[in-house]
This record gives sequence, structure tokens and C-alpha cells, in this order.
Amino acid sequence: MMLAAVMEFSGAVGVGARVADTIRTKIVDTEQFADSPAVLMLGMVCAVIASSVYLTFATKVGLPVSTTHSLMGGVIGFGIAAVGVDGVQWVSSENTINSGVIQVFLAWIIAPALAGILAAAIFLVTKYAVLLRSNPVLNGLFLVPVYSAVTASLIAMLLVWKGGSYEVNLTDSQIPMVIISVGIGFGMLVATFFVPWLYRVVIKEDWQLRWYHMYQGPLLLRRGPVPPPPGGYTGPVQDYYAGRATKEAIAVQRLDLESRDSNMERSDKVDSIPPISRQEGSLVGPRPEGVWYSGQLMFWYLKWAIFHGVDQDVVGHQSSSGASDALAKNLDDMHARAARYDNKAEYLYSFLQIMIAATSSFTHGANDVSKFVIHPSLPVSV
Repeated sequence: MMLAAVMEFSGAVGVGARVADTIRTKIVDTEQFADSPAVLMLGMVCAVIASSVYLTFATKVGLPVSTTHSLMGGVIGFGIAAVGVDGVQWVSSENTINSGVIQVFLAWIIAPALAGILAAAIFLVTKYAVLLRSNPVLNGLFLVPVYSAVTASLIAMLLVWKGGSYEVNLTDSQIPMVIISVGIGFGMLVATFFVPWLYRVVIKEDWQLRWYHMYQGPLLLRRGPVPPPPGGYTGPVQDYYAGRATKEAIAVQRLDLESRDSNMERSDKVDSIPPISRQEGSLVGPRPEGVWYSGQLMFWYLKWAIFHGVDQDVVGHQSSSGASDALAKNLDDMHARAARYDNKAEYLYSFLQIMIAATSSFTHGANDVSKFVIHPSLPVSV
């Protein structure tokens, strides 16, 4: 969460200026308000208020929402009300689609399609090159620096290609070389220092290694045999499928409901299948017994005040009988049908997930946060 906060702020400040400028000046022709800038200011405020009210309502009732769609609609609606349909910049001044509202609309269609194609391609490569192999962990180690390099290249592309409130003094031929070079350099760093550490921790199960041993790089491969771990040591690799329902357990639940309604007893075969159990961890914990002013209870109230809303098992809540969402009722079915892979291979990609989450926060800050900074900049004659 702290990393996401830093990356979100960095994305908004570093490369968010172009998104804010698009919302601010590329939708409604601001030159039409040169003599009445107050009207433009009022219209932008109305667009923000309208989109905020709708987003709050849609989030409350569980509708899918997009801040970009809502704010774009608010600004377009204000422009039509203030200066008419012709006042909205549907296309560029040269009647091309490289700017204006049409460009944004096309991006809403093209971007999800490209993201779906790329996501499917990356997952298929990972599935057939790593997860379904006889030694998925070792194969996964070779792809970790590759995926890290791709992620670093995407961030570099966002910084130098899209740009922001800074000047990029690179030619069109230099920009691709810089992007590729950044990705290769970062991938080599990951392969040199991070992959040997992962090899010792995941494959060799070296319980003595700590994160700060990463600086040793290839020297970690020369470490001797791993001594027996202390009693009770479980290792960093967890069971990512613990508590997930299987197809048999889902069938048991349904038979339970049917037998409860029809007062029919289950067969011995059904009784032999263990019920679904979920592992739940709570930062708050159960409410202790005692008077309200006792130290133990006051400390529990303090934890509840700080972590209430954060300490929530959202998956368990969606799968509970109280969930009213139609999709949530089928969540256990969806997990039961999903394939299950080697936990050590899954662990390798948990680090990439953190990196991708940081990248997503950066791009979210660049695209979503900054678009609410839509104050107009107009030359006002005195």
C-alpha cells in the first residue's frame, strides 16, 4: 500500500500533465470562453460535481463505473449546454482523429482489445512454457527477468513517449532504443541479483537467506548444502489454494441445501467428503470479554477503529450467503473450475505481481488522478 501510494503520486505528478491537458483543453474549445472565463470555470466545476455524484451513487449500488467516462461525459455535456454541439472538439482542427473526443472514444475500444490479446498471449506463454512443464519452478526462473524487462520497458515508454511536465530531448529514432535499453538493463539486474536469490530460497529451500543477501548475486550459487531447518519452520512458499472449494465440496454444499429443503439424508459417500473450510486471518481479532473501560477492550476498540474496513475478507464476504451480487454467488464455482498449479511456481510470480501492481498504480496516477485537475488557463485581458 505504501509503494502504491508513492507510485500513484509519482504518476500523477510526473506524467499526468498530458491527461489533464486533454480533459482541460481538448474536449471543449476553450477559446470560445476567452471573454467569459468564469463560465468555463463554472462548467468545469459542474462537470466534476456531476461525475463525482454519479460515481458515488454507482459505487454504492454496485454498478461498473469509470471516472474517465463520467468526467468526459460531464465536460461534453457542459460544452453542449454552453456553446452547442459545434463547440465540442469531436476531431482535430485538420478533421483527423489524432486528437479530440473521437480519439478518446477509439482508445476506449482499442485499448481493452489490445490488453485482452496481450494478456492472453502472456498467460499462454507462461502456462505452456512454465506451469505445465515437468519442472515449472526452474522454467519460471528463466521468465522472471524477461517479464521484469518488459515491465521496465513499459514504464520507460510511458515516461519518454507519453511524457509529462518535463522535456524529453530525444529524437524519434532514439526513443525506441532508450525504451529497449532500459528494459534490457533492468532484466540483466534481475537476472544477476534476484534470480540467484530466488533459486536458493525456492528450489534449494535455503531458510538462512534474507532479502538483503540479494546483493551477493551469483555468489549465492556457491553456497554449500542447506542445513536442516529449525522445528516449526514452514518456509516462504504458501499454499495459494488453501480454503478454495473443490468441485466435490461444491457438490456437497448443494446436496446439503437440497437435503435441508427435502429432509433427505445424504449418502455415506457424500458424508465422507470434507466440508469447505476457509483460512481467515484478522488484524482486529474477536472482541474480548470484560467491561468497556478495561485496557484489553480499549486496545481492541483502537484496533477496530484503525483497521475496520481494511481488515475484511472480501472473497469470503462475496461467497457468503449474505452476498446479494449474482456474480458473487458463483465465485466458489469459478474457483473450483480453475486449474491448480505448483505453489513454488506461483510464488515466483508473486514478486512480479508486486512490480506490476506498482506499475499499475503509476499508470493509474498518470491517467486517473490528474484528469480531475481541469482548471482552465485562459489569457484574460484587463
